[in-house]
This record gives sequence, C-alpha cells and structure tokens, in this order.
Amino acid sequence: MVRKIPGHGTRLSYYDFGRTTVQACQSDPRFSYCAYVPESYEEEGTQSYPLLVILHGTLRDNAAYREAFINLAERCQLILLAPLFPAGITAPGELNSYKFLRAGDLRYDEILLDMAAEMRAKYRISGPRMSLFGFSGGGHFAHRFLYAQPEALEAVSIGAPGIVTLLDDSYDFWAGTRDFAKHFGKPLNVPAMRDVAVQTVVGGDDTETWEIAVPRESRLWMPGADAMGANRIDRIKALGRSLEAQRIAVRCDVVPGVAHDYARVAPAVEDFFTHHFTRSRRGTVAETEMQP
Repeated sequence: MVRKIPGHGTRLSYYDFGRTTVQACQSDPRFSYCAYVPESYEEEGTQSYPLLVILHGTLRDNAAYREAFINLAERCQLILLAPLFPAGITAPGELNSYKFLRAGDLRYDEILLDMAAEMRAKYRISGPRMSLFGFSGGGHFAHRFLYAQPEALEAVSIGAPGIVTLLDDSYDFWAGTRDFAKHFGKPLNVPAMRDVAVQTVVGGDDTETWEIAVPRESRLWMPGADAMGANRIDRIKALGRSLEAQRIAVRCDVVPGVAHDYARVAPAVEDFFTHHFTRSRRGTVAETEMQP
C-alpha cells in the first residue's frame, strides 16, 4: 500500500519507514544509502525532523552505523541517513578515495549533498542544514566536509580519523589547506565554519599506528604529513587546535578505556547531538513565541 504525502509529491511505501530499504543515489547509482525514520513520522502529519548523516568507516558497514543511533533518532526525533561509498570505485581494491572528498572529477561531498536532497524531496526535513557524524574513515570525510561544505552543516562530530587535514595554510592539501581552492573550486569559508557545532571524539586507548602511519616512502607523504602527531589521539587533538586557532569552538571528548571502536564512543556522540538538538529546539520555540 502506498499513499501520497501532502506537499511532497513523492509516494512512500512500507519500505520507506523505520529501517528503510537501500536506495541508489539517483545522481550516481554507484552510491547508495539507507535511512531510519522515527516511529512518529506520519504521512499526513506536519512535524518536521532534523537530518543526521551517519557515515561509515573503511569496513563500509553503514547499516550497523544506522542501528547504533536509532535510540538517538527516536529520543531526539531525527531522521538518519546512512550513505554507502563502496570500495573499488576508482580502481579495483581502492579503499580511501571517499575520505579525501574527491578523486579526479568525482566529488563525494557533492554526492552526499545529492543524497540529502533526495531525502528532503521524500520526507519533511527541518531547516536548510544537516548534521554529520563520521568515525575512522568517516571521520576523515567529516572534517574535510566541514571545510568544503560548511554552509550545509549545523553540527558535526569528527570521530577518530587516522589522517587529518589541519586548518592551516602552512601546508598544501591534504596535510593543510593552503591550496584548498585549487582542489575544491572555492576558498574556505571560515565564518560559516564558526556557525557549526563541532565535536572531536576518540577512544583514550586508540593508540595503534599500523594503519595510519605515513612514512616518507608512502604515496600519501607530503610536507606537513608529520605535523599532526603519531596516533589518532595526537592527530585529532592537533586538528582541534587548528580549528580553535581560527576561533571555531570545539568540544573534545577522549573516551577512557576505549580503543578504535565506534560503538563504544557512541554514547559521547549521542550526548553531543542530544545537547545540540535540545538547544536548537529551544531556540526555535523561543523564536516562534517572539513572532507577532
């Protein structure tokens, strides 16, 4: 059975509610996504819902990431979007291109914007901006998305990226942002970044370096590659300092006793977004009450 949602022009089926089925991105079907829609969502209703994107790491277990944040979605009345950026898009066995937002003419940040636009066409999404959490490879993506598309974000949680891009014009991209416009077609918009609520989060025992070392013989090595520290804790703190140097407020959470495990840092992430959306709703209610 399908029924039409007033004002949207898109027909929803049973598989578009709750834990949704996987949809191909219409602008580029190599990429796909699933979602979670709260139980309160009604086809003929008027309530709108913030959009929170939950982005996977290198393992690409996007449905598991969605599952980890369903309680948050119900508690804060959010719609979750869980993209899938498959491995092997640019070459057989290739794992990492999405983490740096672009590969040649392929722009992963713009693919995510297209996915968000599809969600807005289908559901009642509140406000013009979305929020984003990414862990590990998703943490790579999340902080670089903040640089490339700050106007699209209201909050971002950056979880344990292995390699960070410092907001620092001492180095070229990827180590820094000196030549950012050459890679992304527009300059950095630091004032817009200051309007985004930012969290960095990492496990207090996330100290393994076997996967994230960038020795001089690595194809990734460039000047500045050694400026961020040795492990994920060092690197996320260096990232936070570079943001704060530009007067971007950062909430830093180092979760004791946790190694590289998104499920065990999830409570700190939930706390960050719970506070953010609670404040946002209070502000919205206050603005509404002030209107004549």
